[in-house]
Amino acid sequence: MGVKLAGIMNSVNLRGLLFDMDGVLYNDDAPIPGAAETMAWVQSRGIPHLFVTNTSSRSRAMLVDKLRRFGIETDREHILTPCAAAAVWLKAQAKAPIALFVREAAQDEFAGLPLVANGQDGCAAVVIGDLGEGWTYDTLNRAFRLLHFNPEAKLVALGMTRYWQTKEGLCLDVAPFVAALEHATGRQPLVFGKPADAFFKAAADRLDLRRDEILMIGDDVRTDVGGAQAAGLRAALVKTGKFAPADLSGAVRPDVVMDSIVDVPQWWAANVTGRFERSVPDPL
Repeated sequence: MGVKLAGIMNSVNLRGLLFDMDGVLYNDDAPIPGAAETMAWVQSRGIPHLFVTNTSSRSRAMLVDKLRRFGIETDREHILTPCAAAAVWLKAQAKAPIALFVREAAQDEFAGLPLVANGQDGCAAVVIGDLGEGWTYDTLNRAFRLLHFNPEAKLVALGMTRYWQTKEGLCLDVAPFVAALEHATGRQPLVFGKPADAFFKAAADRLDLRRDEILMIGDDVRTDVGGAQAAGLRAALVKTGKFAPADLSGAVRPDVVMDSIVDVPQWWAANVTGRFERSVPDPL
């Protein structure tokens, strides 16, 4: 176990934490060793935190249940997902039915929004999430046609993660399918999720902290680390999930490198403890 510091961190007044989920807390259906104990440590000290994930295959309620199975207690309000963020925007902006390309398990977040039937006209937005093996030529072509025949329709991307780690190995995520539709239609995507600046702003607003007071912890050097840094946050890269040694020699340089989430208490105690933690009363 070890932590590589980038020097600048000691001068930064950190107060809150953002945790990616897949690759940081668990890999698919296998918990990362020590993740539950680390989150219990964070919660016991009242450190403001959120779980921020590009997962678009599950609702927040399902993610709460998944974390609970791994020994991590939280609630929907501590989880920020692209589906939740996009649904809020669509309910305020969409003036016509939308087309959802997300798994059934995630569709609860879009409850109340009118959906496109089998036709191609009158579409306000085409929402692209993680369909996994549900992506076929016909499915992708339907999304293309909905955009092509509705010039004002928005291409909504639920994150721009390129790939993720599963028990079967690395698998394509949302970004490649969004890129295909962008190339075919010339439509720029509206991104709800990492690495979009608006997503990190929403997380900072939820924590009621300045961006430079927050450390993002993730396993994706581009989406998690690069996105957070571009948005004005600090970022730590963990060597779990999709991490590869080449991540340490690219253009994006993490502020902190950790072997895994289990290093968080040690690092926080050495650099932040005593300055910003909020006291939490013992349970009655």
